[in-house]
Amino acid sequence: VAVPTDTVYGVACLAQDSAAVRSIYSLKGRNGAKPLAICLGDVERLYRYCHVNVPDELLRDLLPGPVTLVLKRSEELNKDLNPFTSLVGVRIPDHPFMRDLARACPGPLALTSANISSQGSTLTVLEFQDLWPQLSLVIDGGPIGDIQSPECRLGSTVVDLSVSGKFSIIRPGCALAPTVEILKKKYGLVPESS
Repeated sequence: VAVPTDTVYGVACLAQDSAAVRSIYSLKGRNGAKPLAICLGDVERLYRYCHVNVPDELLRDLLPGPVTLVLKRSEELNKDLNPFTSLVGVRIPDHPFMRDLARACPGPLALTSANISSQGSTLTVLEFQDLWPQLSLVIDGGPIGDIQSPECRLGSTVVDLSVSGKFSIIRPGCALAPTVEILKKKYGLVPESS
């Protein structure tokens, strides 16, 4: 299903359903080696699907919000979701509908942007209407952000927190400065390159 998030429109399915996960890759024309994030409704649920090596307070300072945290995956997560990596990106969008939807599902959602791979992110449902015929449902949450602003299309800031005491930015996204500020100043994490 296509869904609005706090950053861009996304396509979501049940992460524990291998056939649904394969259908997202097919829909996007996406390379199977490019990982999908999981989406949860609350920070508490993150501990079931990830091995967390940062303070709970850090998670709560960044989530919910326009950030994807990359952590070590747990055995609970579907083996067919990103089978080529021991890590998984976690999103808790700061969007009431998405949080309610994620809470209503028995397990995590797999979430990716609603566009063909390598094309721009979408801020309205009309921008991805070529995908509609392949979707079970399109939820129109109206325009997201300022559709004239290129910054709004950056998507979430993706930060790898899988190495204790360090962080690395995988994608700058739309919340880079405040995210780095929290990681460095408040928690003393160092960029992995240093």
